[in-house]
Amino acid sequence: MVGDNIEVGIYSLKDGLEKARELELDLVMISPKAVPPVCKIIDYRKFLYEQKKREKVLKSKSTKVVVKEIRFGPNTDEHDYEFKKKHGIKFLKEGAKLKAYVFFKGRSIIFKEQGQILLLKLAQELEQYGKVESLPTMEGKKMIMFVAPKK
Repeated sequence: MVGDNIEVGIYSLKDGLEKARELELDLVMISPKAVPPVCKIIDYRKFLYEQKKREKVLKSKSTKVVVKEIRFGPNTDEHDYEFKKKHGIKFLKEGAKLKAYVFFKGRSIIFKEQGQILLLKLAQELEQYGKVESLPTMEGKKMIMFVAPKK
């Protein structure tokens, strides 16, 4: 393919290579599994350059998901809870996902119910800013909950 002069046809490999040499371009196999294989005469370096350019544009348009974390203890008092809740609201307003978790150290693992109540209370209070993606679940010594921002 050169400019607007598009020539379509079935050629042998030898004819295709000869034609590519005449035009000082490359013979590139587009679909090797087709019968017969589909080839195109193009400037291969230009093709690669344009392909990289397209990928770069697609990559820049894609949104990057930011995950912010808030850590609680099973016996977090009211002031600390409110302080961290304000941060959670700020993160959700900025469009970041929120990962809230309760970390159980040592014997505090016996307070699992308190940790779950704390996270559910947080989920209820953040309801107008975000949607709970996953309810509190235990992963090792952490009870984790994810909240996604509302659009």
